[in-house]
This record gives sequence, C-alpha cells and structure tokens, in this order.
Amino acid sequence: MTEPGRRDRPRVAGIVLNYNGKDVTLQTIASLLASSYPALDLVLVDNGSSDGTAGAVAEAFPEVPILRIAENRGPVPGMNLGLRWALDRDYDHLLLLNNDIEVDPHMVGELVVVIESDPKIGSAGPKAYYHEDRRRLWSTGGIVRFKESVNRERGNGRVDRGQYDRDGEVDYLTGCALLMRREAVEATGYFDPIFALSVEDADWGVRMRRAGYRAVYAHRAVLWHMVSATTGTYTPAKNFQTGRSSAIFVRRYANPWQWLTFLLFSAAALPLAWLRELRRGNQAAATAKARGILDGLRAPLAAPPAITETSAVGELDSSR
Repeated sequence: MTEPGRRDRPRVAGIVLNYNGKDVTLQTIASLLASSYPALDLVLVDNGSSDGTAGAVAEAFPEVPILRIAENRGPVPGMNLGLRWALDRDYDHLLLLNNDIEVDPHMVGELVVVIESDPKIGSAGPKAYYHEDRRRLWSTGGIVRFKESVNRERGNGRVDRGQYDRDGEVDYLTGCALLMRREAVEATGYFDPIFALSVEDADWGVRMRRAGYRAVYAHRAVLWHMVSATTGTYTPAKNFQTGRSSAIFVRRYANPWQWLTFLLFSAAALPLAWLRELRRGNQAAATAKARGILDGLRAPLAAPPAITETSAVGELDSSR
C-alpha cells in the first residue's frame, strides 16, 4: 500500500556514505528513517569498509539497499556511485548525507519546500549544529574565499541566537546534507575525484552556480553533526588532503588577486600552525598541509566529470 502523501510528493533519494563507521551509521540511518517526509528512500554506499557496517545495516534495516565498493578510494567515487544509482531510478531530488549526523524529523521536508520554491534553486542545505553542543552552529551555508583555507562554514562555532534564521543564497552548501535538484546534477556533473577528501562540495557548488542554478540555505531544516567522526580533526593525513584540495581549487578558479591572497595567507598561517602544534607534538600536521599545497600546485588538472562519464563513479562490488 502506498504511504499517504507519497505519490504526490517529489521523490528524494537519501544517499548515506560510510567508511568504517558502523555505530554512527546505524544511528544516522535510524534518524533518517524517522523522517516525516513520506517520499524519502535511503541507500547506503559502503566505501570499502572492513568493520562489518554493511552486515550490521542489512540486519538492522533490511529495507535499505546497500551499494558496496570493494576498495576505499576516498569519498567522491562513493558519492558519485550513489548519485548514479539515484539518477538511474528517476528520483526528483538527490540528498547526499554524511554517516555521522542526527537529523530533525522535518529536515528533509523543509529542504524540499525550499528547493521546490524556485526551479533555479539547484541545491538546498540545512542549519547544522555540533552534535555535542546542540546550540552551537557548525554550518549555515558555505563561503568561498581564497585564504589558507579556500572555503569555510558560515557561522561555525557561534551559539545560535537566531542570527541566521533567514533563508538565503550562499556560495555553496556542505556535503554533510546536500539536497540537489536532479536537473542541476545533470547540468553540473559529478563531484570531481581530484578532490580526495575536502573542498569537493565547494567545487561542485561553484560549478552548479556557473551552470545557472542557485544554492540556498534553508534555516528551518536542522541537523546535528558528529564532526569528523570518521576522518579525525587536525591530523597529518587530513591536512595533506585539505592543502592539496585548496591549491587545486585556487588553480581552477582564482584570479590574480585571489592567487596572491592565498599565497600570502598560507605563508603566514603555516608557520604559526607549526608553532602551535609543536607543544602538542603534532607539528607533522602543519607540515603535511604545506606538502599538500605543493602537491596540489603540481597535480595534473582535467575538466570536471560530466554525468555521461563513468570514470568518476566508484566501481560497484555488490549490492542488495
């Protein structure tokens, strides 16, 4: 029997990407299944996990399809595999989701209301709080800049006092929970695998806007984010990829003034970060970011992948 209200609502594919995050993934899926939006279907993309996530999800939530990638090559091929799965099944909107979030039951519905309000809105994103400090903001939309980090989350670290209680256009929206109009995905293309760990959402947002669509922050849509539950926080591995992705983003989009800004801020910030981390014994994290920037400045660049290309999509190992 068709759920009341499902047939006349836009169909949304909720794509949850996981890598070795069994416990948080189970929590996230349970949260999403409690959504009040009737036309939401979930799919789990298991990105080469070795911790038994796929089996645990299959046992706990047999109604959720699972796409399994044999080897983890970073999040982007998994994200793109989920997008391909949803496009092949003619969903109206595609909702990319981290596996470390708790969503308000009305989040999906509020995002759909916003994206359906204007056909030129290509993406909508929520107000995101820190999970452990439930009134402290993690993101209210993204800002593109060309400093030592080329993007940042608007409102990050601030206590919510209603200062962001207004929907509005932003530079990009975080991939933590990103609702995308099908037509915008088809016009923009896949996420670019050249961004191995970070900045891929900002890059996709810039490309989407250049394709003629808008990114809109939806303040009534709410979630709580268990930030970096999978990748950690200030680590050498993560910092290397952040530096590399930042340099690639600058090469792709910066004008001469933005180039100069990025280089000057990086030259000032990296030594300060090294000194700060020295007392923690973590100075390798600062030097890793410098190495990442150099690697990104040398990396071969190619055009971002279109939807017709398959090389950007993770290879499916098995599915259920």
